[in-house]
Amino acid sequence: MSTGRPTPPAPTGARARRLREASLGPALTRYRVMAIITGVFLLVVTVQLVVREVFGPEILGSWVAIAHGWIYIVYLVTVVDMWSRLRWGPARLAGLVLAGVVPFVSFVVEHRVTREVRALLRQLAEQRDGA
Repeated sequence: MSTGRPTPPAPTGARARRLREASLGPALTRYRVMAIITGVFLLVVTVQLVVREVFGPEILGSWVAIAHGWIYIVYLVTVVDMWSRLRWGPARLAGLVLAGVVPFVSFVVEHRVTREVRALLRQLAEQRDGA
């Protein structure tokens, strides 16, 4: 349904760059939170599997693995969001996706991504202030 009003043009050039730059901080925060939560749940699932194999009974039940699965889906959404905003290549996307399924790797990758994106944000701010 049309309202009769013309659609405003999509931002281009410097305005688009400023909008993308402004959205990187919140996107990074969402990614960091989900990477940490995903990593913690993955560790809990791993410990539960080891305990079950050594001692027999499950301590926490299957809800932990199910919760990790749903949390991982939300993590994937934040990964794709960061990946698309930063225009990274497919190899980086694959690395970020795999980081959520290998114990401890999500913490390492989260740290590296945070360091890289913060450096990029500093560089963009210096260019903006200097220009």
